[in-house]
Amino acid sequence: MPTKPVIASILVAALIGVALSAPSRSISAAEFAAGDWPWWRGPAHNGVAQANQQPPLEWSETKNVVWKTPVPGRGHASPTIIGDRIFLATADEKLETRSVLALDRATGKPLWKVDVHQGGFDRRGHQKSSQASATVASDGERLFANFLHEGAVFTTALDLDGQQLWQTRVAEFITHQGFGSSPVVHHNLVIVAADNKAGGVIAGLDRRDGHVVWQHARPKQPNYTTPAILTIDSRDQLLLAGCDHITSLDPLTGKPIWEIEGSTTECVGSIVTDGQLVFASGGYPKKLTQAVRADGSGEIVWQNDVQTYVPSMIVHDRHLYTVTDNGIAICWDSSTGKEQWKARLGGTFNASPVLVGQSIFATSQDGTTHIFRANPEKFEPIGENSLGDDVYATPVFSNSQIFMRVAKQDGDKRQEWLYCLGRSTSTDR
Repeated sequence: MPTKPVIASILVAALIGVALSAPSRSISAAEFAAGDWPWWRGPAHNGVAQANQQPPLEWSETKNVVWKTPVPGRGHASPTIIGDRIFLATADEKLETRSVLALDRATGKPLWKVDVHQGGFDRRGHQKSSQASATVASDGERLFANFLHEGAVFTTALDLDGQQLWQTRVAEFITHQGFGSSPVVHHNLVIVAADNKAGGVIAGLDRRDGHVVWQHARPKQPNYTTPAILTIDSRDQLLLAGCDHITSLDPLTGKPIWEIEGSTTECVGSIVTDGQLVFASGGYPKKLTQAVRADGSGEIVWQNDVQTYVPSMIVHDRHLYTVTDNGIAICWDSSTGKEQWKARLGGTFNASPVLVGQSIFATSQDGTTHIFRANPEKFEPIGENSLGDDVYATPVFSNSQIFMRVAKQDGDKRQEWLYCLGRSTSTDR
């Protein structure tokens, strides 16, 4: 007869086995707190922040700064916010580390830093790329980070205290311009795209242990976009542009829903939808913005030769807004493609615009944030503010605060900072 310690060991093993065999908790954006920003482009994957916010419309180095904290290394990833913590991917060029940081949301105080990879840097990317361009995603219990390491794309899961849970090699990767596709969380999966010249894949990994649930082969072409999961006619579609196609997959199985020849070879921005059409813009080798019927009919409803290569677009109230890489803000009627207005902001744009209520915030590479109304009748500027010298990351809006990752240049020294901006004076409009 087994002894009591043996029986206890058997029971513990059985309980662990049950826990590991149980399905992961399904996740949806509705389950997050109002102030959470759990992944790239926000809860709905579309660059639209919670509407009932009053972020500051004016700021500077000294005005409306709640706190600022130095960020070690370099990266273009946006902040991820879960509860009272902020998570950020970064990389140290000298030490060749790729890391995830945790900060206290209220104060900016660093809580922990975990090096996910060391060594194996691939420096062949575009000068504008970084070794930490993918934004961390979270399911509220785990963090998921994508990095390029030793010629392959890896996804790593950490708990909220920085303990590594698993790491999966997703695909071989031949660097062309770099890697920056962020992970996407959907139900029990974290979905990763790794388009590249080696023959890319899109893979659905189990959030619990990282095993590959499904895998969809992609062409041997470079592409950089993060997929978007958008609900159209009550059906979830995993959508991405690039590799000369616009592709829709079932996010739970990876099986194609529809795919058409379109878009361009190389894209960076994520697809958006108005519920009837999906909108894609690239890229290279041609300039192209397209509106495609989302029902699989293959109908291209309208297109033009505007190039919004890096920033993603915004759909709002039957209109499509973009800020092109070379600083042109444009509004189109989303159903017809008719240009409503066009205005020159100036500068170069890498960060994507964000819609908060009726205001669009668009930050240029030199640190200038242009604020203008989402008004289809005319270009209506609201404000303009400068912070930092070199900005690639898209700002995040949460509980009427703005979280901006910027860099400042002092001679040959570059230092990144994360700012928390909030209304602190009654004079702010």
